[in-house]
Amino acid sequence: MAGRLLGYLFVCDPPQQTIDELGDALLASRSAITGAVKLLESYRMARRTRVAGERMDRVSLDPVSQQPQNFNSAIHTEHAALFREGLALLADAPPERRAPLEEMVALAEFLGERLPALLDEWHTYRDELRASGKLPTPGG
Repeated sequence: MAGRLLGYLFVCDPPQQTIDELGDALLASRSAITGAVKLLESYRMARRTRVAGERMDRVSLDPVSQQPQNFNSAIHTEHAALFREGLALLADAPPERRAPLEEMVALAEFLGERLPALLDEWHTYRDELRASGKLPTPGG
């Protein structure tokens, strides 16, 4: 349901919809829509707003959702530390028991190292697309 809702929010007109409007468009119950909205809000992909004088929320895409997210290398550094703690608990375990955590440490360290560079690469690429006119400039 969250995927359907997100897809619809990208194309609906007007871009702000009530829960009832979303339910009608997606042939879904209010509770299904509300649950999907809550999930998308937690990922900062959707937001609710209320027009002064109205008693109902309107749901739309959160502008933050169009910015790269989850590129914070500190999160992966923290994950690597947690996985290392798990490895310490398995210090005497056989290698096959330790292998999944060792791989998770390696992945977390890899992501922690690569994500900042990847984000920089994205910004450069996006800026080139904007300069060439292939992507619109925000607010312009």
